[in-house]
Amino acid sequence: MASLPVYRWRLAPDGYATRRQLRAAGLRPGGQEVAAQLERPRRRRGPLVAFLYRVDLAKPVRPMTPARWAALAKANAARRICPECCRDAGYVIPPSLGMCSACAFPDNAPEGASWISSLTSVR
Repeated sequence: MASLPVYRWRLAPDGYATRRQLRAAGLRPGGQEVAAQLERPRRRRGPLVAFLYRVDLAKPVRPMTPARWAALAKANAARRICPECCRDAGYVIPPSLGMCSACAFPDNAPEGASWISSLTSVR
């Protein structure tokens, strides 16, 4: 197996791009193998490595279909529903809490949240 060409930071030749650069141009690697490596030196830990792909072999990004948009919207909506109170929190619930902030910290609930006090009295 041949080793990949390695280029120093900002010294890669034209025609190569990282995944992010391809995506910004509306492209994707399209199944091609990594063509080269980019290394950025760091002092304490080893070098930072980025993989490069050939731009001429890249394919256009697949367009979003209505079904894919609907699935994405449904997945994002599910991340906003609190499993404790079953209400839309209005933001993505942090995995560290696992519930909305009103359920996680009931003592700090806002004044107008009467449903929170009714939930805490039932428990």
